[in-house]
Amino acid sequence: MYVDAVHSGLIADMGAERWQTLCVIAAFMNEKGECYPTQDLIADRLKIRRESAAKRLKSLCDYRWHGQPLVTRKRIRNPETKSWEKTVYTIQPISQLAIFDGEAEEV
Repeated sequence: MYVDAVHSGLIADMGAERWQTLCVIAAFMNEKGECYPTQDLIADRLKIRRESAAKRLKSLCDYRWHGQPLVTRKRIRNPETKSWEKTVYTIQPISQLAIFDGEAEEV
């Protein structure tokens, strides 16, 4: 986490629930910011119900800081069954979270 998340007002603006949810999904991200945790896994790590995790994830994906999303979501279907197979969340650099050699976007 880069200190700009605090000093720029990002954390205060987004609120505790979205920040907590962002930190949990970011714990699963790769060097590109992509992560694939299930709603059940996120709910488990947050110690909340899956339905509550789904609401938090929607709120986080809808949130904008300086007009930009902190997290984008892409749902992927199984080509055979046509059911949703997984969701890929991508933590954007403006979130002020990075892993390995990732860089945060200046705010």
